[in-house]
Amino acid sequence: MRPRNLLFFGIALLVGLIAVFFLLGPTRPYTFQGSLIDPPVAAPLFELTDVDGQQVQLSDLDGQVVIMFFGYTSCPDVCPVTLSDFLKIRSTLGSQSEAVSFVFVTVDPERDTPERMKKYLTNFDPEIIGLTGTRDELESVWSSYGVYEAKLEGGSEENYLVDHSSRTYVIDAEGNLLLTYLFGTENKVIAEDVRHLVTRQ
Repeated sequence: MRPRNLLFFGIALLVGLIAVFFLLGPTRPYTFQGSLIDPPVAAPLFELTDVDGQQVQLSDLDGQVVIMFFGYTSCPDVCPVTLSDFLKIRSTLGSQSEAVSFVFVTVDPERDTPERMKKYLTNFDPEIIGLTGTRDELESVWSSYGVYEAKLEGGSEENYLVDHSSRTYVIDAEGNLLLTYLFGTENKVIAEDVRHLVTRQ
């Protein structure tokens, strides 16, 4: 083969490989960055009280991607950081955040009344769905999601800390518990995974 023909052949081959890459690239399976539950399981259903005193069922959020965290309004560190991350995730998603529900479930029902939760969540994002209930109602939810909570000794009856799990849970639009994230996971990482879930709907 002549050098000139060889050059043209090489260029054509390179162009063909680039075309194949771009054609097949989008078909490659997405790799989630959170802890993937595979196969996914149906998210345990529950009914709790929102910040307006209305009963809310998890099934009410079907069709939405749900990002859920268990915490409490008197938390000094983990909870405010996580809720601030919720706000950043919403901002990163932009208009796609309309397909996402952010949920905050209390682990301190004795203090976290609907009124208190409403005031607290307004400091972050009033669109976050705050949920509370009786201890019996919540214990069932905590158990079904593997959430740990324990009141720490040393505080007063009104001023105490609660030790609790710090994972963030993601439920897809079909109601499957699909992903969890450790506290400290970058909000951009969560946003990228959630963006994929929204896009694939």
